[in-house]
Amino acid sequence: MVMMPFLDRDKTQRAARTKDTDRVMLINADRVLYCGLLGSRSVATLGAITVHISLGAPFLIRVDDGPWQERHSALIMPYVPHQVRSTERLIASLNVEPECVDVRAVPWLQAGADIELEIVAERARSLYGRLVGRGGHDAARPYDIDQELFGGPLPVRRLDSRIASVVERIKANPNDQFPAEECAAALGLSFSRFLHLFRDETGTTFRRFRAWKRARSLLNYVNLSANLTDVALEVGYPDASHFSHSIRQIYGMKPKDIFAGSRRLAVLT
Repeated sequence: MVMMPFLDRDKTQRAARTKDTDRVMLINADRVLYCGLLGSRSVATLGAITVHISLGAPFLIRVDDGPWQERHSALIMPYVPHQVRSTERLIASLNVEPECVDVRAVPWLQAGADIELEIVAERARSLYGRLVGRGGHDAARPYDIDQELFGGPLPVRRLDSRIASVVERIKANPNDQFPAEECAAALGLSFSRFLHLFRDETGTTFRRFRAWKRARSLLNYVNLSANLTDVALEVGYPDASHFSHSIRQIYGMKPKDIFAGSRRLAVLT
């Protein structure tokens, strides 16, 4: 989890218990289950395996420049541009970080596996109902997302140990500015060899991977009443303009709109 040296979570935390709200997000290093406001979103390009899940009426989704489709659940692979619309206020979205999962060994991650995908979606709906149901859920009591949604841990993807060390460093400190040249030198690789190996192992470029992890770390702050400029600097963006542009490009929403829609969001870590 990202450390917050100047943002005091105890003083700014909102919705500590889910009984106070119908919006909740479970988050750990490799998974996010968001059940909250859909908002007005433009095209999003997330770095995670994403499953959008209806909590009521079906939603509309468009992938790349394709046609709009009506779905109750939809699987989007990492870095694929897509847009979601719905008549419902709330939607659920599951994010799974791809570098830690063996995609080939997971049935619901295969093309055309709609039945298997809907089983995961129905488990997410059931978990959401329990989280915001009678009595709510205390943030101090953790949930095992894999057990709840998949029936157990997902098969682990084994990365080259050198690339795995860089991946873990970025995940642990997404706000750090260490360049690819520094990583290559630390591993004893040439710059070009490191970039090639990183892409082969993770399926994306070093720059794009780091940009996604930095944007993902924003989720740790969304229900805090904090100045957006402070958040931008804390997450690792050089200024508010770069922060706003990058977040909108990835999430399809401006940071101010994400924070406004998260005021009653209970975040369970």
